[in-house]
Amino acid sequence: MANSEGLRRLGPVDAVVIGLASMLGAGVFSAFGPAAAAAGSGVMIALLVAGVVAYCNATSSARLAARHPESGGTYVYGRRQLGPVWGFTAGWGFVVGKTASCAAMALTFGAYVWQANPTVPAVAVVVALTAVNLLGVTRTALAARVLLVVTLATLALVVAAGLGGGRTQPIEPPTAGPLGILQAAGLLFFAFAGYARITTLGGEVRDPQRTIPRAVAIALGVVLVVYATVGTTALLVLGPDGLARATAPLVDVATAGGLSAAEPVVRAGAAAACAGVLLTLIAGVGRTLSAMAADRELPHALAAVDPRSGVPRRAELAVGLVAVVIVLVADLRGAIGFAGVGVLVYYAVANTAALTLRPARGWTRVVAGLGLAGCVLLVLTLPLDAVAVGAAVFAVGLAGRALRTRGPFRRPR
Repeated sequence: MANSEGLRRLGPVDAVVIGLASMLGAGVFSAFGPAAAAAGSGVMIALLVAGVVAYCNATSSARLAARHPESGGTYVYGRRQLGPVWGFTAGWGFVVGKTASCAAMALTFGAYVWQANPTVPAVAVVVALTAVNLLGVTRTALAARVLLVVTLATLALVVAAGLGGGRTQPIEPPTAGPLGILQAAGLLFFAFAGYARITTLGGEVRDPQRTIPRAVAIALGVVLVVYATVGTTALLVLGPDGLARATAPLVDVATAGGLSAAEPVVRAGAAAACAGVLLTLIAGVGRTLSAMAADRELPHALAAVDPRSGVPRRAELAVGLVAVVIVLVADLRGAIGFAGVGVLVYYAVANTAALTLRPARGWTRVVAGLGLAGCVLLVLTLPLDAVAVGAAVFAVGLAGRALRTRGPFRRPR
C-alpha cells in the first residue's frame, strides 16, 4: 500500500538529525586506535577515504530505495536487480557484519566502563540489551535525539579538554604506505555505521527524491567534520603511537590535557552512546535474520515472531549469543575488522545493483562504480585474519544456501 502524502511528516532537518543520530555512536570512541595502528599519522587521510566510500554507498542505496520502497535494504535490492543469490550474499553480509559490530560496540562499552577488564561489562551489556529487546522495548526517536546531544557534548568536552591543556605535539607527515592507509580506512568505515538509515525514510519524508540525497550529503559532511576534529585532537594530544596503544582513547585525550575531572563524564558519555546504538542494532539484525529465515534463505525456525510483542525472539537470541561469542574470542580490532568485511560486501552488492538501474545517468554510474571499487579495495586491505575469517563465514553461508536450494547465480526473469 502506498504511503499517503499526509504521512510524510519529516522534513530535511529531521532526516539529517536521524542520520546523525545513527552515525555518531560507538565508532568514534573506538575506531581511531586500531586505525592509527595501521596508518600512523595518516589516519586523517584514511578517514577521508572512508567518508568518500560511505557517501558513494549511501547514494547508491538511496537510488535503490526509491526504486524498491520496501523494507529489507540491499537484501531486497540484490534480489530484485541481480538475482536471489546476490540478495542472500548482501543479507548474509549484513547479518554477519552487524553482529560483529554488536560485539565491537560491546567491547567499546567495556573498555570505557572497566578498562582493566573490558570483557566482563561487554558480555553483560549484550545479555542485558538482548533481554530488553526480547521484551519489545527499542530505542525511541526521542531517545535517539537525546543520545545524539549526549554524544556531541561528550566529544566537545574531549576536544576542549585535550586542546585546552596545552600539551599538544606536532603531527608528523604520514609514514604509512597506501596499504596501511587503506587498511585504516576499512577500519574507520565502522565509524560511519548507520548512515544508510537515512535511505530507508522514503515513505516518511516530504519530497524524498530531493530530501534524501541532500540529507545524506549533509549528515555525512557533518559527521566527517566531527570525526576529523576529534581525530586531529587525538593525534595532537597522544601522537600516533599513543593513540594506537589506547584502549579508551578519548578518555586518554581528555586526561592528557590535564582535565582529570572530565574522565568520568567521557566514560559515561561513551557508554551511553555504545549502549544506545547496540540496543537498536541487536533489534535490526534480528529482524533481518528473521526476514531471511521467512524467505527460506536461512533455517526457518529463526523466522518465528512472538504474537504479542512482534519480536523475532529466536533470531534476536541468536544474534545476542553470537555477539557474546565474538566478544569472548576476539579483541576490538578483530571485531571491527570482521564487521568491516561483512558490511563492505553488503555495500558492494548495493553498488553493483545500482549500476543496473535504468535510466542510467553518468554521475550516478560513476558514484556506484567508485563505491563498488572502494568496497572491494577496502575489504582486500583489511587485516588478513579478519578477511580470512570473513571469507570462511561467507563460504559457509553460500554453501549452506546451495545445499538447500541448489540455485545458480542468475538474474530474475
